[in-house]
Amino acid sequence: MSDRCTIAVYDARAGDYETANEGLYELADLEAFAARLPAGGRVLDLGCGPGFYAAKLAEWGFEADATDASAEMVARAARKPGVTAWQARFDELEGEGVYDGIWANFSLLHLPRAEMPGILARIRQAGRPGMALHVGLKLGQGEGPDAIGRFYAYYGEDEIVELLAKAGFSVIARRLGRGKGLDGSLSDHIVVLAHG
Repeated sequence: MSDRCTIAVYDARAGDYETANEGLYELADLEAFAARLPAGGRVLDLGCGPGFYAAKLAEWGFEADATDASAEMVARAARKPGVTAWQARFDELEGEGVYDGIWANFSLLHLPRAEMPGILARIRQAGRPGMALHVGLKLGQGEGPDAIGRFYAYYGEDEIVELLAKAGFSVIARRLGRGKGLDGSLSDHIVVLAHG
């Protein structure tokens, strides 16, 4: 997420977001992701929000890093036990062969569509051979702001599978769903588990 308006919304509404998401709606997806990781492996929660999932991974014995472009979200994530959190945009992801898995749960949807291939390439580079990757995105077409000013890019199911393949990932599983966002609207989404 590099859009200033999007970051400002998350800084201002971090408490609301944390309350709305404390139910860990993707817990079953996290369990499937964790099952692909080596014991004690190093993981990155990319676009971590308040750090719920990074904290759960740390609780399960993984080395959990977490990044977000929102300073307020990083502050909340850093308070979670076992989580090492710092502020960073997606395009600041660096390193080669660092992570056994990267969890990008409804975060990459804040990237302009044109930037997605480059960020997926960065993710692949940052991962170790056989890495696990979780991605959650909203389904649809186009891109633009939502009702509260956050930038969103939307994808088709086959489109995201193709983008992942071009970046060197094979899809293991995918799940479609529908949920209510921070802006109060219902939207369809896809959750993908892949390996590189």
